[in-house]
Amino acid sequence: MVFRAFERLALAVLLLAALAGAAAAQTTFETRAPYAILMDHESGTVLFQKDADTRIEPASMAKLMTVAVVLDMVERGALSLEDQFFISENAWRTGGAPSGGSTMFAELGSQISVDDLLHSVIIQSGNDAAIALAEGIAGSEAAFAPIMNEMAEDIGLENSHFTNASGLPDPDMYVTARDLAQLGRYIIREFPDYYPVFAVADFTWNGIRQTNRNGLLDLGISVDGLKTGHTQSAGYGIVVSTTEGGRRLIAVLHGMQSTNERNEEARKLVIWGARSFERIPAYEEAAIVGYASVYGGAQSRVGLVGEGAIDIYLPRGNRRCLSASITYQAPIVPPVRAGDRLAQLNILCDDQLIQTAPLYAADSVGEGDLVRKATDALFELAFGWIGV
Repeated sequence: MVFRAFERLALAVLLLAALAGAAAAQTTFETRAPYAILMDHESGTVLFQKDADTRIEPASMAKLMTVAVVLDMVERGALSLEDQFFISENAWRTGGAPSGGSTMFAELGSQISVDDLLHSVIIQSGNDAAIALAEGIAGSEAAFAPIMNEMAEDIGLENSHFTNASGLPDPDMYVTARDLAQLGRYIIREFPDYYPVFAVADFTWNGIRQTNRNGLLDLGISVDGLKTGHTQSAGYGIVVSTTEGGRRLIAVLHGMQSTNERNEEARKLVIWGARSFERIPAYEEAAIVGYASVYGGAQSRVGLVGEGAIDIYLPRGNRRCLSASITYQAPIVPPVRAGDRLAQLNILCDDQLIQTAPLYAADSVGEGDLVRKATDALFELAFGWIGV
């Protein structure tokens, strides 16, 4: 059962009182992309979404997970950027020049450094480079896929499944726009020293120079990543990161009909996000946003906090429209650990959802005694799960 607390939060009450008098304006944004999301990098709050939780074919955007796995191993010292990986016949034939897809044109039987392979994956979208990384780490793409999925779970990607390192079509591989945005956030946050590679304009291998496939890098809108993707079945997609407007935004769009449409729709979304919102501090780090009921716990409820501070990004001219709610899947049963993701804060403007933020348990809650469990059982039987 989804529990929804419709009480006015202190956040909404304070803002409505402090900002009364401003006029309302149009808050909607339209895009031709079938699937899209715009997320604030720092807080993870969602500024715009369109079918963001629908499963989609990732195409070459799956390579972001390959990059994340490799960089994590480098960070932990399990791998070096100078390590040399072999270009197998499988990597050459499936992802190299004979394949007709995006490739770094690696020579069969050659050895290439992890650093150069990463540059190819990020800049050229080299399928042969991605396969070589997977084979060099795990022996095969099939053995590499569980490593990808384990990291996806650790990152918190809730609706993704990877079966290969390159993103070549597979009916069993899927992601969502929301998960791709979270993956982009993870890469930027965890690997700041390597992240500038995503904005490198071109990369040359085997005497062949190829430019970065991200067409937004040269548009003068402060885009510095992340990855494009395309297959005939999936259409054209992109994961974009921009610092336009003084804060970093992550955008994902997928399912478009051409590179031109992809570039134009992505450009419009990030510009709209950068220019159409004003930042309003709402909750400091570790501040209690609300509470969730705990069934049979040593305490009847647990405080909820954001992932760091929570700021509202409000469409300009809409300061009178605010309301808020907290939603979570009930019943929550102990044990609850501090830091467990339990709920979601929903910010609405004129009853239209404009922003969400994940909420986490502020404290741990153990199991209650028999009296507590019996009391909660009787309460549920009599009243069901209602707001607190």
